[in-house]
Amino acid sequence: MRVLRGLLIAIGLGCIGWGGWLMRDFTREQLTSEAFWLAGGVVLHDAVLAPLAVLIGALGARLLPRGFRRSAATAFCVWGTLTIAFLPVLSGEGGKAGNDTILGRPYLLSWIVMTLLLAAYAVGAGLRRRKVTARAS
Repeated sequence: MRVLRGLLIAIGLGCIGWGGWLMRDFTREQLTSEAFWLAGGVVLHDAVLAPLAVLIGALGARLLPRGFRRSAATAFCVWGTLTIAFLPVLSGEGGKAGNDTILGRPYLLSWIVMTLLLAAYAVGAGLRRRKVTARAS
């Protein structure tokens, strides 16, 4: 376990170093923008997303049947990450002036399909767990 942990730390530090190397030619304005978005992401996560996830988890624990809780939590975590990744293009702010090809894809449809697939996974996994639990009893 220590070897794996050390390897993961080394890979993480290497990625941080590579990211720093790629930023070596950034202007002061670009670095300020990066710092703003990094700090904003931490604040958004800690002030909004984490409490919202806890609230939804607590509601799910009370409202969902026991066999569905784990699959629903997994699907929700993946869906939340997916939604955050899709926000720039879903809002229409992810494009660049003069480059219409960036937003020329059906992002909303893709997000809806992934949402439905995750919901289907949560229900299917919950039903499977319920069926396995019923057999074991």
